[in-house]
Amino acid sequence: MTNLVSGLSNGGPIAGESQTARIFSRLRQDIIAGTLEPGRKLKIEDLRRRYNAGASPLREALSTMCTDGLVERIDQRGFRVADIGVKAFDELMKTRCWLEERALRESIAGGGTDWEERVVIAHYRLAKTPRTSADNSTHARAKWEAAHRHFHLEMLAGCGSEILLKFCDQLYDQNIRYRNVAGTAAYPKRDVEEEHRNICEAVVSRDADRAVEALIAHYRATGDYLRKALVD
Repeated sequence: MTNLVSGLSNGGPIAGESQTARIFSRLRQDIIAGTLEPGRKLKIEDLRRRYNAGASPLREALSTMCTDGLVERIDQRGFRVADIGVKAFDELMKTRCWLEERALRESIAGGGTDWEERVVIAHYRLAKTPRTSADNSTHARAKWEAAHRHFHLEMLAGCGSEILLKFCDQLYDQNIRYRNVAGTAAYPKRDVEEEHRNICEAVVSRDADRAVEALIAHYRATGDYLRKALVD
């Protein structure tokens, strides 16, 4: 089966494909990281200086990003970074759990041994990657974030549906944006490594009910933390 994860680039165009694709990638990264904060008006002239890009590629990238829910069009006045809030976050979490449960069950039922091996390898790499650095024990390292994203999406990659996987991919990035904007710490009271290990073991054992239960519990633990941060 084709590795669907490798066919995606954070839910958007492949960086380097064109100027529009490169701008799309940088804009998306800055929005997800919280560098471009929620509600910020995206003025074309400001963005031209920031990204050293032309107005047309910027408008095209912003229009494309509207479909991901990261950017909003303001009638005739341009664009702005999509806002965040508790209600929207609750809807995001609910939808993400719905879709990923289906994708995970389909992957466990139909994923081949090659998919299973990729899940094990992705988990191994995640487990071997330190979450935080010695000089910053509160925020996750970029390398860990990449390994974490790959592990979660690889588990869903055996579902056989590129459309379903694309939606899961987009919702994952939106969830990371909430985490970055909320400025959450690295969950010192949780054993995240153990949570990932339990999920992986259930997936490899082809125990769909246990895998879904462990995955949803993992998301809800993070969701409760983020929700409190948003309310505070």
